[in-house]
Parts: sequence; structure tokens; C-alpha cells
Amino acid sequence: MKLLLISDEEELAFWDYYRPGRFKGYDLILSAGDLKADYLSFIVTMANRRVLYVHGNHDKSYEQFPPEGCDCIDDDLVVVNGLRILGLGGCMLYSGQGYQYSEREMEKRIRKLRRKIRKAGGVDVVVAHAPIAGLGDGEDLCHRGFEAFKDLLDTYHPALFVHGHVHMRYGNQAVRVQKYGDTTVVNACGHYDIELPDRPQIPQKTGLLTRLRRHFAQ
Repeated sequence: MKLLLISDEEELAFWDYYRPGRFKGYDLILSAGDLKADYLSFIVTMANRRVLYVHGNHDKSYEQFPPEGCDCIDDDLVVVNGLRILGLGGCMLYSGQGYQYSEREMEKRIRKLRRKIRKAGGVDVVVAHAPIAGLGDGEDLCHRGFEAFKDLLDTYHPALFVHGHVHMRYGNQAVRVQKYGDTTVVNACGHYDIELPDRPQIPQKTGLLTRLRRHFAQ
């Protein structure tokens, strides 16, 4: 599956200077936040591909005018072509406005998702806005990454962690691609292309109680 990863900065080639066929070959588009709603709506229309997004810290306007035709996956897990995708938008709490969370609040959000992750049998892709603490994040509070993401990756070992928030023009602290254990970490600021193998759909497991009922019914 070929993924288009986007966040934070609108690409002129995708919007102002768009040419037909620009999105040919992509199977899915993932937005890591802080993009204009009209931009995402334009992309989903022209690409004719599903666009999944999480909120960036500057996406408060989405509450009144969400990107049309796109799907928000914040605090949710969705499956696309067998690929299990988890959404955790927002950044570190620094002003109390918009989509901002303390470390404890992010830990709580992840705990609430564990049931969905277990039901899905794991997670393949995490889409966040903020980076992981110590992996391409900033020293200032606003751009600091979350420690909670490390525990998430250590527990489930997703193939891909996507984030934005730290613009590539910020200098040495902005790293496009790096590794954390088994996980490839990508800063999607602007855009980045990546391919992941499709996963077969995993049939839902039959619970022990259901199996016992079937056994005794025979």
C-alpha cells in the first residue's frame, strides 16, 4: 500500500499548482494535522482516495468547518486494507487552547484505546501530530514530544509512526526519517511517500464463552 503522508505545510504542487494525475499511485492519504480544511478537502476530491486525519494544535476551526470528505481518526483505530491505523492528534499542553494535552492526559487517551487495539490484534500505523519525546522533538514546551508514545511503541511495535508539528525548516531538531526499535518514525511536514505491505484481514476471534456454549449445545 502506497501512503501519502502530509502535515503542517500546504504543498503548492498539491494545491495552487496542481496538475491532473498528481496523486496517481497513492492508495491512502494520512494527515498529521495543522493543514487547512480546504486543502484536505481539495486533496480528497482530486485524489479520489480516502484521507484520514488527526488534529494539530492549530486545528480548532475544524470543529465548525471540518475537512469535507475526510475521516477524523483521533482517539480511534480504523482498518484499511488490513492495515490497522491509530490516531492520536494534538501536542503538549503549553497554552491551554486548541488540541493540547498534558503527559498524563496523553497516557489516559492511550489507555482508552487499548481495548480497540487488543480487539484488532495490534496496530500497524500510529498517526500523531506531536513527535515522540527525544526523537526529533523541540526543547521548548510547545514542541516537546510525548513520553507516552514510547510505551505505546514498546508494547505494540507498529511498523510506522507518523507525526508533524516540528517543521523541517526548524533546523537540526527536525529529522525526516528515523528508527525507534522496530518502528519507522516519519516527520510528515510538507509531504512524504512511503509504502507498506497490505495485511490480510484478521477474522474476529471467537471468545472462550462462545466456544463453550457451542460445545455444550452439540
